[in-house]
Amino acid sequence: MEILTFIIPFIILLTVVVFVHEYGHYYFAKKYGVGVTDFSIGFGKEIFGFNDKSGTRWKFCAIPLGGYVKFFGDRNVFSQAEQEELLKRYDKIDQQKLFVTKPLYQRTLIVFAGPLANFILAILIFSSIYIFSGKDFTPAQITEVQNGSPAHSAKIKSGDIILSINDKKVGSILDVSTYINTSTTDEIKINVSRNDEELVFNVIPQKIKTEDSLGNVINKKIIGIKIAPPNNEFNRERLGPATAIYYAVKETWFVTKASFDFIVSLTRGKGDTSQLGGPIKIAKITGQVAQIGFVAFLSIMAYISISLGFINLLPIPMLDGGHLMFYAFEKVLGRPLTQKTQEGFFRIGLFLLIFLMLFTTINDLKDLGLF
Repeated sequence: MEILTFIIPFIILLTVVVFVHEYGHYYFAKKYGVGVTDFSIGFGKEIFGFNDKSGTRWKFCAIPLGGYVKFFGDRNVFSQAEQEELLKRYDKIDQQKLFVTKPLYQRTLIVFAGPLANFILAILIFSSIYIFSGKDFTPAQITEVQNGSPAHSAKIKSGDIILSINDKKVGSILDVSTYINTSTTDEIKINVSRNDEELVFNVIPQKIKTEDSLGNVINKKIIGIKIAPPNNEFNRERLGPATAIYYAVKETWFVTKASFDFIVSLTRGKGDTSQLGGPIKIAKITGQVAQIGFVAFLSIMAYISISLGFINLLPIPMLDGGHLMFYAFEKVLGRPLTQKTQEGFFRIGLFLLIFLMLFTTINDLKDLGLF
């Protein structure tokens, strides 16, 4: 029964974020008159489904690790199609329903709409949390600096209030650890307030292996300080809709930018590859967070939605970003890439995705102590 506490929240979360992603594609496809034959949550054998009035088959399949929208004329779920053969196969009326016959800007919007929908979902979730549950604005006051720590060596003192880290404003006590651990530089810049004077310190964090609040073993950067609310008073405020949306967009952008910086650090050989996780790790964390409460579950859903949107924008064939890359070539060249060239890119994309799946699965098994 314990395994169900992980699997059920994971399936619910994944179903929501995948449905929203695919609905983004579906919405713009229908808007521009593209025929949609399948709207699937999951892969493999269909468990249940139904046909709507337009002939689209809405279905839930046995392997709920993704989904797809299949357009009229596509030969597979990756929206690959031979344009010349399709035009010969269908009459003029059916040709109007083909994705490949649509103008470049429409195809681009249809593809980009999936990741965009994920970002919008995250913004809506964060906004709702800030409106109904509130957002923390507690100042980050340092209450202790450990002797011999990076902070102690940099002359940071107890009583200092952290204003910013790497020029990112610290608006809450919760931001400190996040900003330190998402930094991709060896040295971080910390601005503090001391006796109404702003001081700047450069600190080199120490990397340690520890456990997070959920009991998961992680690699973490620390500078050797303890922080607490001034006078032990937390400041959590419920925000109005406009302010909530502002902070929701800001948080969504921060997570997206941090994800991009992490990818860049990996390409430079500086990123921590042990932190990359696949479905097993996500399911584990989702189950743990779900037991904390509904708001925590919504938060992790927002972060996973951002991750799904971001990953799909990577210029890897078979992902949305790969299609957008093809359209960029088409715009520059004035014609689509040849089918043979696209096939070559898709083989490379398939290899990269399989390698990534194997790598993250090994990390997941290590995390469970099975490897």
